[in-house]
Amino acid sequence: MESVLSRYENQITLLSDYLEEFPETDEPVWILGRQHHLNTDKSKLLLDISARLWFTYRRKFSPIGGTGPSSDAGWGCMLRCGQMMLAQALICRHLGRDWQWEKHKKQPEEYHRILQCFLDRKDCCYSIHQMAQMGVGEGKSIGEWFGPNTVAQVLKKLALFDEWNSLAVYVSMDNTVVIEDIKKMCWSPAQSSSVAHGSAHLHKSALGRHKNTAGFCRDWKPLLLIIPLRLGINHINPVYIDAFKECFKMPQSLGALGGKPNNAYYFIGFLGNELIYLDPHTTQSFVDSEENGTVDDQSFHCQQAPHRMKIMNLDPSVALGFFCKEECDFDNWCSLVQKEILKQQSLRMFELVQKHPPHWPPFIPPTKPEVTTTGAELIESTDKLFELEEEFEILSV
Repeated sequence: MESVLSRYENQITLLSDYLEEFPETDEPVWILGRQHHLNTDKSKLLLDISARLWFTYRRKFSPIGGTGPSSDAGWGCMLRCGQMMLAQALICRHLGRDWQWEKHKKQPEEYHRILQCFLDRKDCCYSIHQMAQMGVGEGKSIGEWFGPNTVAQVLKKLALFDEWNSLAVYVSMDNTVVIEDIKKMCWSPAQSSSVAHGSAHLHKSALGRHKNTAGFCRDWKPLLLIIPLRLGINHINPVYIDAFKECFKMPQSLGALGGKPNNAYYFIGFLGNELIYLDPHTTQSFVDSEENGTVDDQSFHCQQAPHRMKIMNLDPSVALGFFCKEECDFDNWCSLVQKEILKQQSLRMFELVQKHPPHWPPFIPPTKPEVTTTGAELIESTDKLFELEEEFEILSV
């Protein structure tokens, strides 16, 4: 017991040393929907930050596509940021937002399964290999830098192959989030389900499920909501700053993807007018899983002072992320958006509408293509995987 307490105290001391960079202030620090106060709970703040999975450049992994690069240094930073946002969604899904990581502490099996999704191997569903290869279908060559929207589109497509996490990934278009479309997607039956398709009348049951007239039940699929935005032309418009910061206060927050041109960061919170972010621009060696399925996770958690940057230095191309495990979480998010984001009468950061806009093509929830892998080495053209994907869904960045 004493050794456990000693190790915990040593970790607190180590983290406290890194807090010297934070100013003395009474202003709260917001990290992914949680509020911290520097003058009373500095250690909790750093423990919260170090619990986030940190994905950086890696080297010495198997060449992408068999003959491609074996390191993503210099080009994979936005892909790593996308991995971090998605990993946070998976942690919330399986372990809960308040789960904490402690060095050398045994972690639940779900934690190691989450990590395995992101290892730098072609058979891991969200590996750098899979993301780079799926990016080819978005017009990005392997080794080319991605923007926030491209990463969002890639994650949406890769999630269709991920049966364990079973996420519904919605990427907004034209700065508009459509409630009707999201609920249609999240209540859609799994592709392997025997639930009848069609326009059967749905009844909401008391157990958080939809039941159609044939008696089949459908569970709500946890929602990963990504909203690509352009918050200015060359620089962020100051009118958006308050709304942007409000998003980090929402309990559903997964932070934001963005940064500077060709220099991506994963933003997880703010202090005053400074954004707090995890920086992927550190090159580490490839780490594989052990024979028992666990992963040596020391290099997957940032145990140093988090970086900060002035919000006005942010490139205007960003993507906000939110996670709604249950329908009530999404309904709560909609209420918060109505109250905090849409109160702006002009130049709103984005719009939230109930019904599918009549001038848009019909919304069709995406389904898994009929292939056995997402590896591009077994697919002649990633474009053919998603022939139903409409051009209007791809936003320029």
